[in-house]
This record gives sequence, structure tokens and C-alpha cells, in this order.
Amino acid sequence: MRVFGIDCGTEFTGYGVVEMDARARNSRLVHCAAGTIRLNKKEATPTRLVKIFGELTAQITLHEPDVVAIEEVFFSANAKSALKLGQVRGVAMLAAATCGKPVVEYAPLSIKSAVVGYGLAAKEQVQFMVMRLLALETAPDSADAADALAIAICHLHTAQTLDLQAGAGGRR
Repeated sequence: MRVFGIDCGTEFTGYGVVEMDARARNSRLVHCAAGTIRLNKKEATPTRLVKIFGELTAQITLHEPDVVAIEEVFFSANAKSALKLGQVRGVAMLAAATCGKPVVEYAPLSIKSAVVGYGLAAKEQVQFMVMRLLALETAPDSADAADALAIAICHLHTAQTLDLQAGAGGRR
């Protein structure tokens, strides 16, 4: 399974592609790609949204994931920021849908728990574990790209757990 993770942001939107290599004796995570879409704050919002849509659509088409995973909106005291983030998330979902890919969403706590084992982990802890889990020699080019990889890893871990539970017939 190949997952395209997206960390939506109004200035920086990170993306990361991770797949599960199940052919090995012990299945392992494989880093395929990661990057950051950097936006100019001086540009009008519609122009920035077009850039996000175009770049995400191109990357999704290039990497051919099975699914796109996005972080759920966190609740913010600043309504204006939350609305702008919602616009970016909508564009990210539209890019995935345009490419015919299903979208799944995960809460920030779920992502951190899946990657670090602790839902309140710091960004640095998430970056460290992303590097370890993917055997990266250097950190991704931005915290946003690392977060996108973490979102993809979260989906792979979640899907693997659900598959194991289904294979056991739901027995515990």
C-alpha cells in the first residue's frame, strides 16, 4: 500500500509518500518522496489555492498512491486562521478526488500516537521518529514534510492493525 500524506498549511503545505513493503520477511516502511509547497503570503488567496491544487495534483499523479491521508482540523481560537486552513484542506481533498484517490483523515493526537507512541509529543519527537521509522539519514526539508510523512505512516499503521483484526475474525 502506498499512502500520500498531506500536512495542510496556509504558508507551507507538506506532502510525503510512504509505502509498506510487505515482501520482506518483516514488513517495513519505505520512504518514496517528500516535499514542501511554499506559498507567497503576498499573493491573493485564490492564487495560492491554485498553486496548492496544481502541485498536489501533479505529485499525486506522479506517485500514484492508493490513498491520500490528511490531518483533521484542529480547533483554533483564531476563527480566521481556521477558515483559511479549511480552504487549503478543501483544495487538498479536491486534488485527491480529481485524481480518483480516496481520502482519510486523522486527528493530530492519533498521528502522534501512531508515530511516537504519545499523543502529546513535540514536533521534534515526531521528526526524530519519522527519520527512524523510514531509516532517513537526514531530516525532511521542512517540519511540514515530516508531518506529512507522519500522517502517511499513521494511515499505514492503522490500516495494518485493521487488517490484522479482520484476519483474526475480530477475535481479541
